Amino acid sequence: MGSAGTARLTARPRLRLRGSVPMAGARALLGLLLLCAAACGHRAESGETLEFWAMGREGEVVAKLLPEFERQNPGIRVRVQQIPWSAAHEKLLTAYVGGTMPDVFQAGNTWLPELAAVGAVEPLDAFARASGAVDLSDYFPGIVETNVIEGTLCGLPWYVDTRLLFYRRDLAAATGSPGPPRTWDEWLEIMRRVHRYTDGRTYGILLPLREWQPLVILALQLGAELLREGDQYGNFRSPAFRRAFEFYLHLFALGLAPRTGEAQLANLYSDFAQGLFCFVVTGPWNLGEFAIRLPAAVRDLWAVAPLPAPDAAEYPGVSLAGGASLAISRRSPRRRAAWRLIEYLAAPQTQVAFYRLTGDLPARRSAWQQAGLASDARAGAFWLQLHRLRATPKVPEWERIAAKIAAHAEAAIRGQRTVGEALAALDADADRILEKRRWLLRRARPRQAAATPGARLEIAPGNR
Repeated sequence: MGSAGTARLTARPRLRLRGSVPMAGARALLGLLLLCAAACGHRAESGETLEFWAMGREGEVVAKLLPEFERQNPGIRVRVQQIPWSAAHEKLLTAYVGGTMPDVFQAGNTWLPELAAVGAVEPLDAFARASGAVDLSDYFPGIVETNVIEGTLCGLPWYVDTRLLFYRRDLAAATGSPGPPRTWDEWLEIMRRVHRYTDGRTYGILLPLREWQPLVILALQLGAELLREGDQYGNFRSPAFRRAFEFYLHLFALGLAPRTGEAQLANLYSDFAQGLFCFVVTGPWNLGEFAIRLPAAVRDLWAVAPLPAPDAAEYPGVSLAGGASLAISRRSPRRRAAWRLIEYLAAPQTQVAFYRLTGDLPARRSAWQQAGLASDARAGAFWLQLHRLRATPKVPEWERIAAKIAAHAEAAIRGQRTVGEALAALDADADRILEKRRWLLRRARPRQAAATPGARLEIAPGNR
């Protein structure tokens, strides 16, 4: 292309206005038009889209509740990704490392210490204090405690669960026990009677060997501290844990629990219906499953009761604080909008709607009252139990330690190790798993002392 063509391409066109508008006024008018266009464009693009990861069936169901949130919050849209529970833990950690965390996510309560340790979650204390919609006193205290990591609120409970007794009321009544047991001694006696009454055909209780929860519950009821010295070492040789361990093993030694655990029983629901065991320690997910899966002949023969305690004065005995919570990614640029979503999902009326869609028990006590759950014959037992909860140690390594509890308990049940040997090995494994924690704490002490003369590293009371 020649120079003339180049000149035509690069020459600026002149602004032609009708009338006698001065060029300075024309420029001002053009600037005003551009500002208006930019402002209009900003308003059009000001809407926010929240990424929300929810697990399992909850991820499928929660989408039904979001149109109302979007109606109440114009300009905020929510995109839900449903993630299988089996992959959720690894996916969250991988997303954090890769910088692809969602704005809001669901997490099991026992995951929060690990996510907090790596800095993946936004502290929610300031949001909760400023919120008129979230009242922490309306939650079950033991559940809130699982969300407080070293004094910081890292998540807000979404739904709750815990474990208590599901049992065959007819089998217990046939042995002269019309009501549920209130103490360990009563519980043991009912199991013995049922076993004798059926000539050994019915076990007193089903205790799956891969489940660490029943043993840990027994220990917590005796006041056992599972870890010691700021959660730096195992504490499984303590007198309280040893007593719980011996009671647990005693059930297998007497033949009241099957030594082969769940392997001997083909199906929880059909075996329960056939009367192959009287008691099972399980959670609220089985309220719906028992109602659906049990045959009509036994549908009214089972009941739910809080856990017995070592002594009658302590009834009901404590159980584990479980469930899932909602958290905000610390790297999210939409944290305020994310909190508004959490506020909406935490509202009592939303919690009731979520319960009716999923069967998940609400985290807020006012939602229980609205739904009439506290007075329900079966859910009411959970209402009582949820006021008597303890959290497991809030350290990132807890899941690994829990797996070791189940493994060493099974070895003792099978006679491969004595009580003393099993507990010593469990402490050794816990100490090894917690080695990095001790190293990090040792490094933190000099830095903290240098920053604040005379200060020392404090561990949250719930972690002692």
